[in-house]
Amino acid sequence: MMLLKDILKNKGGQPVTVPPTATVADAIRAMNDCKVGSVMIPNADGSPAGIFTERDVLNLCAEGRTDFGKMSIRPCMTCDIIAGKLEDKVSDVLAIMTAKRFRHMPVVENGKVVGVVSIGDLVKAKLEETAVEAQNLREYITS
Repeated sequence: MMLLKDILKNKGGQPVTVPPTATVADAIRAMNDCKVGSVMIPNADGSPAGIFTERDVLNLCAEGRTDFGKMSIRPCMTCDIIAGKLEDKVSDVLAIMTAKRFRHMPVVENGKVVGVVSIGDLVKAKLEETAVEAQNLREYITS
């Protein structure tokens, strides 16, 4: 059974963040530069203030709002965040993300963001776990 802490250990690195004073353009540049689909916006104490994702950019464009260099990140970020914990099971988190229809989840420890997992990270981990289980079953059957 794989946990979020296993995903973060394999993934490595800290979450990509922008300050609450950032513009939407700053967030887009950070996502592009780091090749990620979301950025976290932390409070001064490291707790999550919000998350801004590729889907948020798409929604802004669909609304005709494109002056990203002057647009503050605060009103554009998602503040109602569902966060995971290091000990959460990958299968449980996958179920939540699928049911709630979001693709990026911050992982929090002691109130601070310690990482972000994407649905792609979780699917990859589940596929690897399933492959190992299948190999173990094949070995058991043939021995």
